Amino acid sequence: MGLAAHLSRQQRHLDALLDALRQETAALARAQVDGDELAGLAETKQRLFGELDTLETQRRQAQARLGYPEGREGARQAALDAGCPDAWQALMALAERVRELNATNGELILERMRQNQQMLDFLRDAAGKPLYGPDGQARKRASRVSSQA
Repeated sequence: MGLAAHLSRQQRHLDALLDALRQETAALARAQVDGDELAGLAETKQRLFGELDTLETQRRQAQARLGYPEGREGARQAALDAGCPDAWQALMALAERVRELNATNGELILERMRQNQQMLDFLRDAAGKPLYGPDGQARKRASRVSSQA
């Protein structure tokens, strides 16, 4: 397989990964998160990352066999010599978009986990203290639950 065909194959995998990441973003943005959906997306992402890793290893090995130096400069030169520098640049731009969206989703997941922990802490605190005083009136307590979500 030539370099152009290999880059095209990598691009298709990155496109599929970008689609999965966009679905993950949408799922994380919903008020009610579907854990099964997120688990399925995580499996899809893991599979695609694994396949991309295999493709990248193959590309790097071919690059080395052909005598190009390691790294981006060697890859750029190989693409230039193979007549597909635009495909290489497009692949690099797509990989950067995937990296950025994956990082953003990671931040969204961490924020969801933080909010869940705050809610659990609040509920645990509330379960340990009576909500009403001996006079039947609600006890006043400072709320640690943020209305900003």
